[in-house]
Amino acid sequence: MPEAPDLQVFAKNLNKLFAGKQLQQVKVVDGKNLQDDESTLNAALRGTILKEVYRSGKELRFLFSNETVLGLHLMLHGKLFVFDESNENKHTIVELHFEGKGLAVTDYQKAANIKLNPIDKEGIDALSKELDFSYLKKALQSRTNIKSRITDQHVIRGVGNAYADEILWEAKIAPMSVSNKIPDEKIKALAKAIKSVLLNAEKEIEKDHPGIIAGEVRGFLKIHVAKKEKSPTGGIIKVDKKGGSTYYTDEQELFT
Repeated sequence: MPEAPDLQVFAKNLNKLFAGKQLQQVKVVDGKNLQDDESTLNAALRGTILKEVYRSGKELRFLFSNETVLGLHLMLHGKLFVFDESNENKHTIVELHFEGKGLAVTDYQKAANIKLNPIDKEGIDALSKELDFSYLKKALQSRTNIKSRITDQHVIRGVGNAYADEILWEAKIAPMSVSNKIPDEKIKALAKAIKSVLLNAEKEIEKDHPGIIAGEVRGFLKIHVAKKEKSPTGGIIKVDKKGGSTYYTDEQELFT
């Protein structure tokens, strides 16, 4: 599933392609899992100008000139494709037809979805200035393990499985640590690591795949890479496959 760095880059590239263009039509190809039907979407959006595409948590937002927002969640396997006259991509959920070009949302599992004027979860966005030591100190008052806590979108929006491992390795906190047992100095390290890991990842993705609008670029990650055996500082990478793969090393301190 795309996480904050991926979506940050997608948003930038979608703005280059579509911002300032008029939306001429929304075509729903497979709408059985959509909340809004084709007629509702067109009534709200047809003829409006796309002002901006931006990220919110692990979703994209398309803001139009009438202030209507179209939310897009790609889920695990959703992808975006640009097309010219007609869309030939398989497993299409919906097509957005702009002046000159179109954007197809696809997903072979049919889980990707769009929604008018979505409401964000209550968590603080991972790249928000509000995500600081004070916020984390309160948010970590839980017996939940730290990886589960920082991937809970009601606590922090934008961090998923892969980047949680990278962040916790950077902060040298074991992912199995009990959240409310983590000391203040490590909470400060965690707050710093969240920002630095995500922002650096965004730069790496832009550098290697400058026009990307779909997929997940992970090869540059330090530990959450299947074929990598050691961390940059020599720690042997271990994988816990319970409840989804967690990558970590013994360089990370366990708090219980």
